[in-house]
Amino acid sequence: QVQLAESGGGLVQTGHSLRLSCAASGRIFNSNARGWFRRAPGKEREFVAAISRRDGATYYGDSVTGRFTISRDVARDTVYLQMNDLKPEDTAVYYCAAHPFSGCSGYGCYDIWSKYSSWGQGTQVTVSA
Repeated sequence: QVQLAESGGGLVQTGHSLRLSCAASGRIFNSNARGWFRRAPGKEREFVAAISRRDGATYYGDSVTGRFTISRDVARDTVYLQMNDLKPEDTAVYYCAAHPFSGCSGYGCYDIWSKYSSWGQGTQVTVSA
């Protein structure tokens, strides 16, 4: 199992930025990719972004493309989510997750929450109007 710990959430105004971090420990070499999902009150869990461990390829949900950037620090086993131009609809709990090695990759795989095996506790992001 991979243990994940998110940090960096908070309260910001519309148009401002935040950077989330996801530090990993444990059996990290069993992870094929790292993803970010979010859940707003009363809504389904939504894919935000993912990054491949093998080649650093990145994937984004439609609602965040062009505003959010996922990146990684391989030496620190940490993944980041830079969130710019935040909007009230970005308000949610953001979760980091680790995707195990499997027969799938890319869209149709990394954007599906049920394919992830390890999850962090989540960090709250609130964007005021």
